[in-house]
Parts: sequence; C-alpha cells; structure tokens
Amino acid sequence: MEGALAQGGTGAYVCAVQASHAEGVAMSDAFTLYGSSSSGNSLKPKWVADKLGVSFRWVEVNTFNGETRTPKFLKLNPAGQAPVIVFADGRVLAQSNAIMLHLGEDSALVPSDSFERAKMFEWMFWEQYSHEPTIAVRIARKHYLGMSDAELDPALLTKGNAALARLELQLAQTSYLVGQGLTLADVALVAYTRVAHRGGFDLGQYPAVKAWVARVEGDLGLKPAD
Repeated sequence: MEGALAQGGTGAYVCAVQASHAEGVAMSDAFTLYGSSSSGNSLKPKWVADKLGVSFRWVEVNTFNGETRTPKFLKLNPAGQAPVIVFADGRVLAQSNAIMLHLGEDSALVPSDSFERAKMFEWMFWEQYSHEPTIAVRIARKHYLGMSDAELDPALLTKGNAALARLELQLAQTSYLVGQGLTLADVALVAYTRVAHRGGFDLGQYPAVKAWVARVEGDLGLKPAD
C-alpha cells in the first residue's frame, strides 16, 4: 500500500548529495520527491537517490490527514498515493518501485545480465504482492494507528511470517537477493523488513534475514531502525 505509513506535518527540505560522479539519473536532472519519512515505500526511492548521489528536493506528505486526497495532490497523482516524483521538466512518476527503476537505470543497482535483472523484477513484484500488503499493513495498524492484536486480522501475522520465511530461505543461501551485491530488490524488500518488529514480527526467528537487513542498511548508510 503506497504511503501506508505516512505521518507528521507538511514541509519541505532540500536533500542534496555531493558526489564526484553519479550513476543513473544525472545530477542535472534534479527532481522533487513527495513522500513520508515514516513510509517504507517513500523511503525506497529516497535511498536510491542518496546511494547514487543524485540531488533532489524532498516534500513531506501526511497521508493520514487526507493530504494526498487534496485537489492539489491529486493533480500530481490521481491515485492519491505517495511517493510521487516530479522532474524538472514537469514529468511525473508514481509508484515506489517504478521510481526506483527509473532512478537506478544504468547503475550498479540494476543487474546488466538479463536473467539476473529478471530475478530482480521477480522479487520486486513479489514484494508488492506478498510482502508489503501484510507486513506494512500490520505495521501501519499496530504501530501507527495503535490497534491491538485482537483488533487485527490474524491472517496478516500468518502471511507476514510466511513472507519472512520465504526471504529466510533465499538469504540462508546468498548474501543478497540477486547476484553478488546490492540491487533494487534488496532496497525494495528491506524497507519494511527492517521495521517488521513494529508490526509484531520477530526477526530473531529469521537469522539470515536479520543479518541481511544489517548488511543492506550498511550499504545504504542507514542507522538500524528503532
């Protein structure tokens, strides 16, 4: 659910990363990224831009107070979801994984081998279909909306643990989801996995996943989630 975990007030700040060179989108192609700093979906493209040294402007959006349903926001994204990216030339792109794919094109975050690239897509599609709809939704309802376990659909916990078990199966064999290094698949899936405990999931049951989270956080320069 894009923008499921957004909270906080509105505002904007400029996030500019200086680098000797940048892969993917060129430094001259600055953009504005509308998202929530509490939303894994919004943070995914932010992390990619940071990793690639791309300068951008961040605008904080609150999805809990209807901010994404205002006429102004709906002109950017008629679906009423964050994140949304607006490029300097006026073009607009929504959906976190689509934004990441555009930013990461021709960078080391997207495998050059066609089969490995397809495997990356496989994980990213699975993330939005089987992982995020359970783990992110439970985080949103339990951690941000303060719902009790009794109020939550028990299937969210069951399906969320099944998704974590699927990750464990892969990461017990490989250090990253695809190939030998960080790809967009890892960025997509670490976003909500690293904060799964907020939804009542115990990563201690998944040691390979827990080690992978720390590895990817290190690659992205992130502090461990509280």
